[in-house]
Amino acid sequence: MQSIFLFFQANTGTAAAAATEEAQESVFELLSHSTFGMIIMIALFVMSIIAVAIFISRYSTIKKATAIDEGFMNNIRANVQNGNIGAARTLCQRTDSPIARMVEKGLMRIGKPLDDIERSIENVGKLEIYKLEKNTNILAIIAGVAPMFGFLGTIAGMIQTFADLSTANNLSISVIAGGIYIKMFTSAAGLIVGIFSYVAYNILNNMIDRVVNNMETSTFNFIDLLQEPAG
Repeated sequence: MQSIFLFFQANTGTAAAAATEEAQESVFELLSHSTFGMIIMIALFVMSIIAVAIFISRYSTIKKATAIDEGFMNNIRANVQNGNIGAARTLCQRTDSPIARMVEKGLMRIGKPLDDIERSIENVGKLEIYKLEKNTNILAIIAGVAPMFGFLGTIAGMIQTFADLSTANNLSISVIAGGIYIKMFTSAAGLIVGIFSYVAYNILNNMIDRVVNNMETSTFNFIDLLQEPAG
């Protein structure tokens, strides 16, 4: 009895391995023999590389923008209250962050009407936000386009499958199922690329929102500083 069980188990494992190998060969054949399928997969691969590159680049830049010394505004306040505007500007120039560049622009406008100072700071802030958001919209585009590319590949493959079946003599369920699940491969790839791009886009947007909030807070603090009575 034990020998029969071992024989059955060995045959089952061999059959499973053969089925796996056949599925792998079928996917490989799809990508190597189907010109349209190959184009779709190459396009999805390129999209995935672009999405990963943009996410890494933007994440690093935005993360750097959030890293500012907590005592920065306190030092600016101390220098401005002591009338040492030059030292305050030097501190801004040595600090690589959007907040520092906005404060520096405000320091350069000291002595002018408060509205002009606020407008100058706001203009710099808009430019800094634009720099942070650079290329993030491409992630949103990929998030929407990649799944559609995958579905397009699947639909084209299904059309070809049913066209072949219409002229084939063998209409067994294994033939039909084999053709269908291989064609679904492009849909799966498109969804994976789309989901990653969507998540990456929202992560970056949340980080940018935090940076913008810090920029607005620092701007309000700087304007309040300029409005404090000298003493």
